[in-house]
Amino acid sequence: MTMEARVALVTGAGRGIGRAIALRLAGDGSAVLINYRSNDSAATELVEAIRYAGGQAEALRADISDPAQPRELFDQAERRFGPLDVVISNVGTARFGLLVEAEVADFDAVFATNARAGFLVLREGARRVRDGGRLVAVSAGFTATRQPGTGLYAASKAALEQLVRVLAVELGPRQVTVNSVLPGPVRTDGLASLPPAVIDRMIAEVPLGRLGEPEDIADIVGFLVSHEARWVTGQSIHAGGGAF
Repeated sequence: MTMEARVALVTGAGRGIGRAIALRLAGDGSAVLINYRSNDSAATELVEAIRYAGGQAEALRADISDPAQPRELFDQAERRFGPLDVVISNVGTARFGLLVEAEVADFDAVFATNARAGFLVLREGARRVRDGGRLVAVSAGFTATRQPGTGLYAASKAALEQLVRVLAVELGPRQVTVNSVLPGPVRTDGLASLPPAVIDRMIAEVPLGRLGEPEDIADIVGFLVSHEARWVTGQSIHAGGGAF
């Protein structure tokens, strides 16, 4: 199975890390299906950029946090480009605050997207991906820390990582690998909304001395879905510049 013959679905690909992953996979020769929730213009721009560079891409709008929509998303993906070889789960939302102040609604919202939606993507991917395929979930470096205010977010992403570890064993007989990537602080729209002092503190905690870029994470995902990573499965790859 060559990169040129593969079909990849990237969820949450409209911007940030998901966008960078879609560009990387398309650059490697895969036909890429770009899932997004609401930003039509960003998805259209990404498709046009990939096509301008000589790649194949289609945009598919779906809200993965709605349990009724992932199956239809995968149906659409297969109708566009055929059976899938690569599925990237890149859905997520964050609510930060002390656990003693958290409400049940906060718990439900974070787990519905990070854990349940991630589960739905991985489950559907496991059912659809061809033998020898690749599943990758984008998790979070906070699962490896104990920073105040991150409890709900980290717990929801930790649930996703456990799904990855078990699914890797269950899909092993089909030579399908399943891994997760744990980004540290990455230069995204969400990070840009934080106060400059908070961002400076994050950078100070990174031994490599800078924020991550979406392309840093995309390159790791590119490796995990490649033939060279055929012997890597059930792993949580830390990608925080040494911060955790």
